[in-house]
Amino acid sequence: MSDAVEQEGRVLRVRVAAGRANALDEDSMREVAETLRGLATTEQAAERGVGVVHLVHPGGNFCAGGDVRSFASAPDRAGFVKGVADAFHDFLEAYVGSAVPTVAGVQGWAAGAGMSIVLATDVVLVGESTRLRPAYPGIGFSPDGGMSWTLPRIVGLARARHILLSDQVLGSEDLLSLGIASVLVPDEGLAEEAATTAHRIAQGPTAALGRIKRLLAVSFDRPLRAHLDAEAEAISASAGGPEGAEGLTAFGEKRAPRFH
Repeated sequence: MSDAVEQEGRVLRVRVAAGRANALDEDSMREVAETLRGLATTEQAAERGVGVVHLVHPGGNFCAGGDVRSFASAPDRAGFVKGVADAFHDFLEAYVGSAVPTVAGVQGWAAGAGMSIVLATDVVLVGESTRLRPAYPGIGFSPDGGMSWTLPRIVGLARARHILLSDQVLGSEDLLSLGIASVLVPDEGLAEEAATTAHRIAQGPTAALGRIKRLLAVSFDRPLRAHLDAEAEAISASAGGPEGAEGLTAFGEKRAPRFH
């Protein structure tokens, strides 16, 4: 374990931002991506004893995106930025592909790649001072990190066009109304509430939550009948597994289920 990856009970805490203004750190991204690739199935997550991934940051702003100064000073800017984007995308693919839910408490600014990470997170909590901004147009760039894929799926194509093309700053109330964030808490309680949420989800039924995450991820991309069939297969697997057995037993005994 390192300061980029730390396990606390069933919560895996990961960090990918560091340095100036909490810019993305390539070494951390690679380490976290390697760890998360080992959580691609619910069986792997159960073996590791992980029920949730909690994305944290060292303090201050959530993430300022890429290190723009390093972009500017690179002899081969195109090649350098491509390398950073590839490392970032390896992390994001593993982050989104993990079999367990992801949680983040987004403090302060999340700009550029930081906003892309927020859009890729399952459960997002924000504070009163939280601000998101695409930021790419401000330096003459187009987005990476899946922003042009996730944003229209969350807010709709028309709003995504406006946000990206005008480089719009989104405040905490905007994030709630657009469906980017699900919880707004006072700034001073954000970190604690995010940790509490992560631990609460981690105590849930890991396999069932993994099935829910997968069903939601593909819900935009297949017809209703195919999705209904997938739901039937998923609920059947849940009913026949140990989590379903515990849930039904607990219901009959009128007690809270103990999934772990």
